[in-house]
Amino acid sequence: MSTTQEYSVGWITAIKCEYVAAQAFLDDMHERPSNLPPQDPNDYAFGKVGSHNVVIAVLPMGGYGTASAANVATVMTQSFPNIRIALMVGIGGGAPSLKHDIRLGDIVVGTPGNGESGVLQYDFGKTIQGKGFQPTGFINQAPVVLRNVVNGLAAQYDFNGNGIHEAVTELLNEKTRLRRAYGRPDLTTDRLYKSDIIHHNNQNISCAISCGDDSSSLVIRSDRSQREDEPIIHYGLIASADKLMEDAKIRDQFVTHNDVLCFETEAAGLVNHFPCLVVRGICDYADSHKSKEWQGYAAMVAAAYAKAIIKRLAPNQVEQETKITVVLKAGDHHHHDNSRHERMHIEFAGSNSGFQVGQNNGSITHGQSQPVWR
Repeated sequence: MSTTQEYSVGWITAIKCEYVAAQAFLDDMHERPSNLPPQDPNDYAFGKVGSHNVVIAVLPMGGYGTASAANVATVMTQSFPNIRIALMVGIGGGAPSLKHDIRLGDIVVGTPGNGESGVLQYDFGKTIQGKGFQPTGFINQAPVVLRNVVNGLAAQYDFNGNGIHEAVTELLNEKTRLRRAYGRPDLTTDRLYKSDIIHHNNQNISCAISCGDDSSSLVIRSDRSQREDEPIIHYGLIASADKLMEDAKIRDQFVTHNDVLCFETEAAGLVNHFPCLVVRGICDYADSHKSKEWQGYAAMVAAAYAKAIIKRLAPNQVEQETKITVVLKAGDHHHHDNSRHERMHIEFAGSNSGFQVGQNNGSITHGQSQPVWR
C-alpha cells in the first residue's frame, strides 16, 4: 500500500465526467494510501502514469467554481506534501474565430501570450475604452517545466500526429461500459450558431429545431481535411470566472479584445493556490446553445492529452521541481496583493454597446434577463 509521500503529480477535475476520464487513462490504479489524514474531505483516485505516481481529486458535487477549486487544491497539497507537478484538466466552452478554428472535441491548453499568463480571470479587472478588458489581478503562469513539455509535445505532434482520438477510441474499445457516454458524438451535432441566434429554453424541442439548422442561423464551416489531426490542439488564453459564459456576443468581445480561446469556471481560483497547467476539452461554444452531448468525449480528449504531458516528464525533471507547498508559502504576498483590488458594479443588457466586465452573480447570458455583475 502506498503512502501520501509517494505522490508527486496532482491532477484536479471539477465534475464527474472529468474524474472518470482521468481515472480511465491511469496505467495502474492504487489503493487509498494508508496515511491519508482522516480529516481530509476530498475524494481521490490514485494511480500511475508512466513512471509517476498521480493523485486525482474531484470538486464536490454542485460545488464548481474558483473558490471550490482552490479549497480542494489547498487540501490536496497539505495531504500530499511531495506534489511538485499539477494539472487542472476537464471541459470548457470554445471561443472560435477566423484566427482559431475551434470545434467541439478540440483541446485548448492554457499558455502565455500577449502579456497574459495563460489564464485570464475575467471577473477581476477593469475596462478601458477602446482596449477592452484589462486584468488587474495577479495570475501565476504554469511552471516552466510544464510549458517546456507542452512545446516539446507540440513538436512531436507536428512530426507524428497527436493520436489522441485514436487513444480515446482504443480505451473505449477496452472499457465498453463508457462508450455510450464518452465516445465522440456524430459530427453533424457540432453546430456553431451565429452570435445573434439565442436559444430559448424548451426541454421538449431540440436546438436544431428551435434555433434552426441551416445557413440562416449557423456559421458554415468547411470539413476538416483528413490530413488534419483529430482533435486539433490550440494553445493560448483560457478565460476563467465563477459562472458559466452563455452569451455569444460577450464571448466574441473577449475574442476580439483579448484573443481568448476558451471559457471555464475553475482555473482562476486554482493557479495561485496550485501552480498548474490548465487543459480543456471543448464541449460547447460558450453560448446559449449548451448541451451535455459532447462533455464525455471532451473530457476524454483532455485526459488523454494530460496523460501525454505527464508521460513526457522525466522522473528527474519532476524531482528537480520545488514542492508546491513551498512555492505557495513563498508566494503568499502575491495573494494578499490581489485582495486589495476593487471590483466594479456593472450591468449587462441587450442594448449595451460597450465592453464591460465585473464579477457575476449568475451565468452570463444575453439580453432580456440582464444579469448583474457586482
